[in-house]
Amino acid sequence: MTTLPLLHVRDLVVRFGERTAVDRIGFDVAAGETVGLVGPSGCGKTTTAAAVLRLLRPAAGSVRFDGIELTTLRERELRPLRARFQPVFQDPYGALSPRRRVRDQIAEPLRLHGLWTAETGPARVAELLSAVGLDASHGARRPYELSGGQCQRVGIARALATRPELLVLDEPTSALDPSRRAAVLNLLMDLQDELGLALLFISHDRTAVRHLCHRVLTMADGKLSA
Repeated sequence: MTTLPLLHVRDLVVRFGERTAVDRIGFDVAAGETVGLVGPSGCGKTTTAAAVLRLLRPAAGSVRFDGIELTTLRERELRPLRARFQPVFQDPYGALSPRRRVRDQIAEPLRLHGLWTAETGPARVAELLSAVGLDASHGARRPYELSGGQCQRVGIARALATRPELLVLDEPTSALDPSRRAAVLNLLMDLQDELGLALLFISHDRTAVRHLCHRVLTMADGKLSA
């Protein structure tokens, strides 16, 4: 029996006016697999991530998550599915509100998806902090009180809050120094082993991709190389 991929992308096209940013690309990501998408700045990697996450609507093509076509769903139909695929962004500080405490930002997806209760919510936040190598004291801080590596760990904890099956990571280590970059990559590998996550890892850093990914796709000028 053939097992369907968790993420199935075919003939994806994204246009901005007259410019074609993503030109008929296709790929799969299986459950528990890490697929790397590499290429130079401006090649269409981030636009591909946005289309996969349905942060923008493609001009054409198909994006299926667990067999469900995402491109045709209305936002109210899409909302419950969003708990199952979550983003991790490039800028660890910019992805977080500077004024809100870390614990509140990790709790936000739980509240948004109806998963927060006064009895279980705080314990879940503490569990998530521990899972990414932070302790309870970090939860009381604000992002400007943390290092870049710690902020990216908070972003990963926030993405994991809804127990997703897929993380879409857009250059998640590019803003970090080499030692913190390696630590975050190792964390992602450990979390994948523990939780069975699928990862779409977008980067221009081929060393990071080789370290983390089972398969690597190369993108240039909006297209995937053969």
